[in-house]
Amino acid sequence: MSKRGFYILDVFAEEKYSGNQLGVVCDSAGLSSEQMQEIAKEMNYSETTFILSGQKEDSGYDVRIFTPNEEVPFAGHPTLGTAYIIRNEIQDGLADEIILNLKVGQIPVTFDSSSDVLWMRTLEPVFGECFDIGEIAEVLSISKDDIDKRFPVQSVSTGLGFIIVPLRNLEAVKNVEINKSKLFEFVSKTEAKLIFVFCGETYNEDNDINSRMFADAYGIAEDAATGSANSCLAGYLVKHHYFGGGKIDVRVEQGYEIGRPSLLYLRAEEKDGKIDVSVGGKVAMVAKGELI
Repeated sequence: MSKRGFYILDVFAEEKYSGNQLGVVCDSAGLSSEQMQEIAKEMNYSETTFILSGQKEDSGYDVRIFTPNEEVPFAGHPTLGTAYIIRNEIQDGLADEIILNLKVGQIPVTFDSSSDVLWMRTLEPVFGECFDIGEIAEVLSISKDDIDKRFPVQSVSTGLGFIIVPLRNLEAVKNVEINKSKLFEFVSKTEAKLIFVFCGETYNEDNDINSRMFADAYGIAEDAATGSANSCLAGYLVKHHYFGGGKIDVRVEQGYEIGRPSLLYLRAEEKDGKIDVSVGGKVAMVAKGELI
């Protein structure tokens, strides 16, 4: 394997050593899928991305995303972090927008220089089946009474499917502990394999939502910050009028329970029967090096 540059970033991080860690490998066109998977397993972050070339294809940059276990078609913090590297390390740092060519299609990322927030506009949310609260409570090792029955437990996808579970309060969120045998039995029957819980009570009074994401099906016990899940949440909040209307502009905290406090910004609005979703966050560079 020839030498290739790589970067380590913290995404959805207000400062270094918070948020969600990401590995980004450049000039990856010569790597096989098997080699990419080996590198992602070695990095052992929730995702590692591979920029195939520093040249545009169809106005965007070809990028592949791998968890330690498998390739995924879309993920949020890898999208923002990879766009950050392309803009600041491959380009001249001046672009207002970078387009990534992912398995799900083209995802644009815009840069707000006034706030240092990167924004991605996701695919439109697709709403799937609703689930029995008793069954999901067993998976989460909580009581049925911990689930907020005003809203459904429902699968949602913006390119990657999540089971969205509304909980009543922060204590319920903190008490979630995945019963793996119940989980794998449960997701063997579902298209969505990942579970995202949230509530309207937060650690930080400046935030609007607290959340956790569990991805044992992909080899990740718990994720520190999940852009793809939060894009699904944004659509869910709008569709079910969680905040009383068809438009949101909110701050979501995640990762507190695993010592990686993260902050995601969500904007979504229902227009003409469709829901437009954008997810934002900050990126901090941690390290760069060379694969040998």
